[in-house]
Amino acid sequence: MDNQLVSSVSGFSTVDLKLKGFKVYEIETAVSPVPKYSRRDFYKICMISGKTLIHYADKGIELDGTFLFFANPHIPYSSEVLCEAQTGYACLFTEEFLKTHDRSESLQQSPLFKLGGTPLFLLGNDQKEFITTIFNKMLLEQNTDYVYKDELIRNYIHLIIHEALKLEPSANFFKHKNASSRITSLFLELLERQFPIESHERPLLLKTAQDYAAQLSVHVNHLNRSVREVTGKSTTTLITERIIIEAKALLQHTDWSIGDIAYGLGFEYPTHFNNYFKKVTGTVPKSIRA
Repeated sequence: MDNQLVSSVSGFSTVDLKLKGFKVYEIETAVSPVPKYSRRDFYKICMISGKTLIHYADKGIELDGTFLFFANPHIPYSSEVLCEAQTGYACLFTEEFLKTHDRSESLQQSPLFKLGGTPLFLLGNDQKEFITTIFNKMLLEQNTDYVYKDELIRNYIHLIIHEALKLEPSANFFKHKNASSRITSLFLELLERQFPIESHERPLLLKTAQDYAAQLSVHVNHLNRSVREVTGKSTTTLITERIIIEAKALLQHTDWSIGDIAYGLGFEYPTHFNNYFKKVTGTVPKSIRA
């Protein structure tokens, strides 16, 4: 669906998007076949009306109505239109465009964009009307010569983000209160940056708690204590869970051989990957592909 929508936008160019840092467009599409599962280069916020099936990481979520969807380029996703027609708006942007200074928190740590966060929100009529107004303002503004256009568009994007954050349960919010929170946030961001695996010829390099501790210049015991204090899980468990999510995505949505997937995820031999996968999931990789 995304490829179809993007190609239908007048004058759309990924090169142009990379130069400007953002692109806003209107969605109008009919029922389409299942799109090819792919990784993208930009963050995306879209408001869609219509029955839709979203494939996000290793999950599928079916929605009917009007909803907001927040897509992270580091987490694979695709969508299927399940109704006669789908309408809405979308905005693509780079992290560099939205972040105004280096100390801004990474979007990958946002409750809306991070793995395991909440990327989908059903909207009521008032929320739909409000966000529609914002998208229309962005559509009008992106073609003007206003000298502060980037700042204005950035503010509009933040308005949509904050409208969604108000819908997010407060228990899911996370603020750094101490050193443990900070080191855990750095670890989770570094973990997410290892993915997606784009080629089995460039395998995963950081695979253990020791690897991550070395990259973060902290003692592994300090990292392990901090991560468990904040998340309730061990560093190794979080690494394992992320590798399994990536493994499932590669098994379900690529034509790579299991051997190539194993090597891409840092396993020297397919048998090691098979044993690892079965120990964690209780099933073998081949069963996921089937």
